[in-house]
Amino acid sequence: MTRRAVVEFGREVCGDLNTAEAREWLVTNGIGGFASGTVAGSLTRRYHGLLIAALQPPLGRTQLVATLDETLRYVGSDYALITQHWASGAIDPSGFRYIESFHLEGATPVWIYALADALIEKRIWMRQGENTTLVQYALVRGSGPVEMDLKALVNYRDFHSSTHAGDWRMKIEPVQDGVKISAFDGANPFFLRSSGAQCESRHEWYHDCFQPREKERGLDDREDHLFAALFRAKLEVGATLTIVMTTEANASLDGGRARTERAGHEAKLLRAWWSKETKSLDLAPAWLSQLVLAADQFIVKRSLPNQPDGRSIIAGYHWFGDWGRDTMIALPGLTLVTGRPEIARQILLAFAQYVDGGMLPNNFPDAGGKPEYNTVDAALWFFEALRQYLAASQDTGTLQKLFPVLAGMISAYVKGTRYDIQVDAADGLLYAGGPGVQLTWMDAKVGDWVVTPRTGKPVEINALWINALGTQAEFARLLQKPSGDYESLAAQAKQSFQKFWNAERGYCFDVIDSPGIGNDASLRPNQIFAVSLPVTPLTAEQQKSVVNICAQRLLTSYGLRSLAPGEPGYQGRYGGGPRERDAAYHQGTAWGWLLGPFALAHFRVYNDRATALRFLEPLGCQIYTYGLGSLGEIFDGDAPFTPRGCIAQAWTVGEVLRAWHAIQAS
Repeated sequence: MTRRAVVEFGREVCGDLNTAEAREWLVTNGIGGFASGTVAGSLTRRYHGLLIAALQPPLGRTQLVATLDETLRYVGSDYALITQHWASGAIDPSGFRYIESFHLEGATPVWIYALADALIEKRIWMRQGENTTLVQYALVRGSGPVEMDLKALVNYRDFHSSTHAGDWRMKIEPVQDGVKISAFDGANPFFLRSSGAQCESRHEWYHDCFQPREKERGLDDREDHLFAALFRAKLEVGATLTIVMTTEANASLDGGRARTERAGHEAKLLRAWWSKETKSLDLAPAWLSQLVLAADQFIVKRSLPNQPDGRSIIAGYHWFGDWGRDTMIALPGLTLVTGRPEIARQILLAFAQYVDGGMLPNNFPDAGGKPEYNTVDAALWFFEALRQYLAASQDTGTLQKLFPVLAGMISAYVKGTRYDIQVDAADGLLYAGGPGVQLTWMDAKVGDWVVTPRTGKPVEINALWINALGTQAEFARLLQKPSGDYESLAAQAKQSFQKFWNAERGYCFDVIDSPGIGNDASLRPNQIFAVSLPVTPLTAEQQKSVVNICAQRLLTSYGLRSLAPGEPGYQGRYGGGPRERDAAYHQGTAWGWLLGPFALAHFRVYNDRATALRFLEPLGCQIYTYGLGSLGEIFDGDAPFTPRGCIAQAWTVGEVLRAWHAIQAS
């Protein structure tokens, strides 16, 4: 089946620098590595580059190749295809002016450059399971050949940092069809090669490259890159040239074969989704199939000693690693909806091996070392992820294997574990937190300033706790194990949950029993989970009231605000330096992933399929802006709800997929 490009632009986007730079592309390799840039061909972030390799998969991400400085000669004229910002303020070259069109071929970015009567096609993709990026050029039309000079600009630095070269000298050695680069003693060598071009070693630094997005974020915005190799080739009409950038000494240079492999991988993903569908695909909007491909970009390999095929989920590109909370929330949409339950199983089993003190890791440090456990809800989301996996797979064998882990989680929370996480025996509700500790998804702290203090009994934590207890009781009955203790705990907590109801305002307190605060009446979206989760502790009237207040005060086109306008501390724009951004993160910023639970809660209350699906449509159409083919992390709380943060966020993609399919299938 030939699949028409879903994301496609002409000169109306490509020829306007601001518009083209606002749209960013992303390709990944399934082990944590990626390549990314802008439609304009410029590097506007430190996270942009052609090869950001995961040297300790799925982390240890290191920028090895920044870009190719491309100059083409055709019928006596030179054309520079790169767009380059300089610290002086100059933009030179301005290659975006030659872009006639851009589209995603599956998830692969493809540019068409018009040089007089010649058309050059360029595409970038990565090989699955390897830190290997391929850049392929094709002369699809012309009255003669094109001569190409491709300057490879390289680096070797943590993807969060910037390079200021000084007197740094890398070792560049000729190898067959290219060069081998060793940045310093002990560094992982990498290779630049092409079977269709002549390669010359170079060692010249490009100083003071400027990254406008980093300036906006209040971070170091200048970078140096090393011109390490020059590839020269003559490209005839109908021919292709592939440049291979890799950490693999024996990587294949066959671009045609690699492109076929990439297309086959994506076709397999779509077939798995199509076979999962129980209703006509004619009902699915165009953006939905693109999100199926986007879902795969977050799934990465995380090998364990006794589980070499372990899997995990990258929380977001460009800068997040794999986080426990994000993984469990995103898992159903990314794996089950897309017809890949075996991946879900691998993720669940992998994370189960990291359970400690009844808790799942919050995140795995980029630099390696022990995982961090500062999260109260990751373990609770594990129950919900497993419940959905079991419903999709009927795999009671895996449930049998994980049941003792689940029982241990509940026992640890009842007895008390780290960070003062414990069940209050008086009401059966879950208490968590302490000074300076961030345990919920909405915690924010800047230095000693706690922006969103949530110590106490947060509303979504207790909705998740009640849901986990009800789910565990169902698991126990299914496995013919005693369920009475779980049912008793659930009944007590469910009855006590009415303490969250703020009758005066007609919605839930965000946190109750908070030291020094008492009950926090701020209008926040966390209460939506008390409606959207399978086990709800609210009456039907209360559920409707929660959905209505969220719709009236928190809903935007692309997500729910983290705080309602008019509440003390509300900030409608997310921007500025690190302090300003962290201060706004949960004080009004709209979060895309919350739109999934909201749509499901609305459907539960009103049973109006068309309206519930319509809530998802504007966010689904965000595949055409910001992170192309994917959905970003956050948006301004004030109109026009400008996208911010990560260009591709796992739980945003996962929850939109999950909500759309759940509502459509009901």
